[in-house]
Amino acid sequence: MPLSIIIVNYRCAALILDCIESALQYSSGPNFQWIIVDNNSNDNSKEIITAKYPFIKWIDMGYNAGFARANNEGIRQSKEETVLLLNPDTIILDDAIEKCLLRFLPSSYIACSVQLLNTDKSPQITGNFFMKGGLNHLLPLPYLGALLRKMAFVIKVKKTNIAAASTEEKVDWINGAFMMVKKNAIESAGMFDEDFFLYSEEIEWCSRLNKVGNICVYGDLHTIHIQGEAINSSTQSTDKGYQNIFDKKGLQLMVSNHLRIRKQFGIAWFLFHLFMHTVDVPLFFFCSIIDNILHFRNPFAQVKNIAGFTRNVLRLWSLVLKIISGKPYFYKML
Repeated sequence: MPLSIIIVNYRCAALILDCIESALQYSSGPNFQWIIVDNNSNDNSKEIITAKYPFIKWIDMGYNAGFARANNEGIRQSKEETVLLLNPDTIILDDAIEKCLLRFLPSSYIACSVQLLNTDKSPQITGNFFMKGGLNHLLPLPYLGALLRKMAFVIKVKKTNIAAASTEEKVDWINGAFMMVKKNAIESAGMFDEDFFLYSEEIEWCSRLNKVGNICVYGDLHTIHIQGEAINSSTQSTDKGYQNIFDKKGLQLMVSNHLRIRKQFGIAWFLFHLFMHTVDVPLFFFCSIIDNILHFRNPFAQVKNIAGFTRNVLRLWSLVLKIISGKPYFYKML
């Protein structure tokens, strides 16, 4: 089958073995080109994985290049005309890769995904829509985000995602855990922006792919995504979503989100997001104290998160001129 599958590895050999095994249980699995791009794991990942699956093409980046640069290198060295960017922490169900490919190739879509599932088989958000100025990135903000969410509900703002896709659902962007893309579209839109280290790079990429053609989710095809397992194992973070903006992983999220806003929507929207994050620092401090007192809790119970959030916002401020300039820079925070 004309498909190259690219998986980025950073010290997650066990997850990759499970992922590949789940695909190889179907007769289509061995027919694909399998590529592992290693981000300088400095462990025995290569020996473990290639010993079991010697047909794998192994690419050593030589440094921790992150998601965008590693996938770009995999795309460059792939031999097929369609690529699948697959997370290590995925489990393929019911021959989803081949079924997706057979439906995707003759279609007019230039990129697609299958419906991702949580480990309990409940739907995981896969297909998403752009919101003007990327305002949904403000929702994780403490207190201020909750206020914005309520305002959006009152004025009936259109949802920015599909909880569970139908058989075929056209969307603006797809989750980076399973991205099948035609190379002719990549030639027109360009590859991942290599300023990104991790997070939001697939959103920015899809904003450019959208100018070439349409993107969809096949809701009747499924793959389990053990969300955040790969990155959490390397950052010692316990948060499996994208709401924690208080620790080192949160700093990477914050910086990547602002970088994406700058690239997709421009300087004015970037500065607006920066202003809202800055305003939320004192708001978080005072509201948390009042909230805890009203609920008979320690008034300073959230002091650790407040300190972490403040540090991250200050670090973001130190990057403002670089982000505004638009000059190439590797925004690696982890």
